[in-house]
Amino acid sequence: MTSAVIEHQPEAELISEEFTVNAKPSVIQSKDLNLWYGDSQALYDINMDIQENQVTAIIGPSGCGKSTYIKTLNRLIELNDSVRTEGEIIYRGRDIFREYSVEELRTQVGMVFQKPNPLPKTIYENVVYGPRVHGIRKKAVLDEIVEKSLRDAAIWDEVKDRLHKDAYGLSGGQQQRLCIARTLAFEPEVILMDEPTSALDPISTAKIEELIQQLKSQYTIVIVTHNMQQAARISDKTAFFLNGKLIEFDQTVKIFSNPSDNRTEDYVSGRFG
Repeated sequence: MTSAVIEHQPEAELISEEFTVNAKPSVIQSKDLNLWYGDSQALYDINMDIQENQVTAIIGPSGCGKSTYIKTLNRLIELNDSVRTEGEIIYRGRDIFREYSVEELRTQVGMVFQKPNPLPKTIYENVVYGPRVHGIRKKAVLDEIVEKSLRDAAIWDEVKDRLHKDAYGLSGGQQQRLCIARTLAFEPEVILMDEPTSALDPISTAKIEELIQQLKSQYTIVIVTHNMQQAARISDKTAFFLNGKLIEFDQTVKIFSNPSDNRTEDYVSGRFG
């Protein structure tokens, strides 16, 4: 009898039921988040749950609040003295504004930027920078961290024989993977990526996308991208931002094939943006 009922359910209901059953725990929850730069409001009432071990893509036209939002998740936005926020961002049950120090939060919620930004040091020194800041001094432990981080960032085989060479000698794509390795060395739970491939060539972009797919088994990843094809390729869920507002947030396949909001459909179909 049960199978007969399921057999006649509309496809959309079956999909919805499947997503509910397979829903992963939320790692970060934004609740009525508003943000201002001085008197200018940049984010309006953002409510959004980011789920564990998934890739969440944030898309939208330039100036829509994508980067502002992602930089708020680890409080990097506070480097701008004019920023003011209202609402909550809950990470693992604690409000990031009131119950975390910036240092503790950024250890757990790492960041990879648009342009590769290796330190002016060797490859090895780039990776051990974070662990050393946290008091790790034993060479054997640091060596292990370097190898694991570089392996997890899919660059170990390319650099294992040149660890003590200048990081600036690497290609752009290699530098970006080194920056990912440097982030992994902190052992974060969440990795934020702000347009991490926009400065890279297609081959390097493909390697980073493949890496993101591998990393989501161990990490929760949030990626801002201007490339809708990239969002469609690599993400599990997609959020569409417009004029500082979260217009729609759903499974990526639904956002790109059957969005609920006409503005989302207009954007993903290329009518504006």
